[in-house]
Amino acid sequence: MSSSEKQQEKIDRKLAQVRWLVLDVDGVLTDGRLYFDNSGNELKTFNTLDGHGIKMLQKSGVQVAIITGRRSSVVERRAHDLGIHKLIQGREDKFAALQELLDGDSCRLEDIAYVGDDYPDLLVMTRIGCPISVPNAASPVRERAIWVTSSRGGEGAVREVCDRIMHAQGTFAAALAPYIGEH
Repeated sequence: MSSSEKQQEKIDRKLAQVRWLVLDVDGVLTDGRLYFDNSGNELKTFNTLDGHGIKMLQKSGVQVAIITGRRSSVVERRAHDLGIHKLIQGREDKFAALQELLDGDSCRLEDIAYVGDDYPDLLVMTRIGCPISVPNAASPVRERAIWVTSSRGGEGAVREVCDRIMHAQGTFAAALAPYIGEH
């Protein structure tokens, strides 16, 4: 087995034990650009592939949460539309936010996957079991990730993560079955 195959196997072992997928927003669920209209309203674009992947992952039994440094009613609406009940906004200390999010939950830090792209994500990424980065992330973030997705943030990276978690946990076939007429 090549070293690349061994690395992929190690990543899949970590993904197999994931109970929580925690996501940043800007640069992960979006392309990282901020849009404002003439009235100062913030606009964000989200990828529908990511959204459907999140829904499938949640149905498979993995919890999904969002922690973001900015506050946005657009993010609140997106989280609601996707059935994400754990949303923490406006927090630069994302590790403290993660600890809040897990309060009362028996999940271990080793059982968390986190997708980040910038320096505020590093503290979380260095303390959880499965740190993941998008290719458009800052270099120190990519260097600390056990896996860098092929898709960029806002362009299907989260879907890639969701699908790979389900593959590693053996739940992908069951999640896909309704879409191909199998039950």
